[in-house]
Amino acid sequence: MLKNIMKNCWEMNKVKKVSIVIPMYNEQEVAEKCYEKIIDTLKRIEEKYDYEIIFINDGSKDKTLEILRNIAQKNRKAKIISFSRNFGHQSAVTAGLKKVTGDAVVIIDADLQDPPELIPEMLNLWEKGNDIIYGKRKLRKGESKFKLLTASMFYKTLNALSDVEIPKNTGDFRLVDKNVVDVINLLPEHNKFLRGLFSWVGFKQIPLEYVREERYAGKTKYPLKKMLKLAQDGIFSFSIKPLKIVGAMGIISVVISIIILVYAILSYAFNWNNLTAGWTSLMVTMTFLCGMILISLWMIGEYIGRIYDETRGRPQYIIKETINFE
Repeated sequence: MLKNIMKNCWEMNKVKKVSIVIPMYNEQEVAEKCYEKIIDTLKRIEEKYDYEIIFINDGSKDKTLEILRNIAQKNRKAKIISFSRNFGHQSAVTAGLKKVTGDAVVIIDADLQDPPELIPEMLNLWEKGNDIIYGKRKLRKGESKFKLLTASMFYKTLNALSDVEIPKNTGDFRLVDKNVVDVINLLPEHNKFLRGLFSWVGFKQIPLEYVREERYAGKTKYPLKKMLKLAQDGIFSFSIKPLKIVGAMGIISVVISIIILVYAILSYAFNWNNLTAGWTSLMVTMTFLCGMILISLWMIGEYIGRIYDETRGRPQYIIKETINFE
C-alpha cells in the first residue's frame, strides 16, 4: 500500500519531458539560428518540462553536421543522428521518432517557417488530453501561386481517393503524445507518409492555426521533384482507389468502343458521310486505348514497386553516427 502511494506521489511530481525532432539537409544557413530559437522557447517552460533536441543530419553535404557537432558539445541535451547519405525527409523524421524519450514529441523543420514559439501552446493543449496537435496553416507567406495551387490540388485528390481524411494545409509540424509515437514506430511500411499515418492511427487530434512565415535562409529542400514523390507516397500508400479507377476507365473505354462500332455500322448502312472509311474511329479508339493502357500500367507499376520495396527488407535509412545518446 505504502509502495503504491509513493509511486503515485513520484509520478505526480515527475517532470515531464518534451522531445524536439528536427530533420536537416544542407541547412548550414539556418542550423544555428534554429537551435537558438528552440532553446529560447524551451527556456520559457523549463520549470515544468525537461527536454531533448534530436537533430537528424540527412546526409548533408555542407557544414550542417559540423555546426550540429558544436551545438552538441555545448549542450548534452542536443543529440545528433547522422545518416550515411541522403535518405529523405520522411526517413529522417522516422529515425528521430525511433530515438525519442519524451512524454510529448514535437516535429518541426529547421527552416523556421513553422514557429517554435507555438510549442508552449501545443503543450497546453496536450495537457488537456489531446494526443495530436497539428499545425494548420491559415496563411502561407513567400510561396508561389503555383505551389499553393498544387498543394490544394494534392490534398483534394488525396482526400478524394483515401479512406482516411487528412487535414488540409498541414505539414509535419505537430506535437504528438509518446503513446501515438510508439504506435507509429510499430508500423512496418518502407515508404512512409507520416502526416497520413498520424491521421490513420486515430487518437484525439485538434488543429492549431498559425501563419507560416517565409524561409529564414537557404533554399527549399522540397523542389517539384520531391513534392511529386511525396504526393505519390501519399496517394499510393493510403488508397487502392486508383486501381478501381483503372477498372472503371476500362469499362468506359469498352462502352465508347461499342458506341463507335455502332456508329460506324450505321454510317456504312445509311451512307451518312463520305470520310475515309474507318480512319477517324480507328485513330480515336487507338489513341484513347493506348493512353488508358499506359496510365494503367503506371499505376499498377507503382503498387508493384512498393510491394518490391517492402519484400526486399532493406532498412529505411542507415545511421553512420550518433552523438550524445546514451
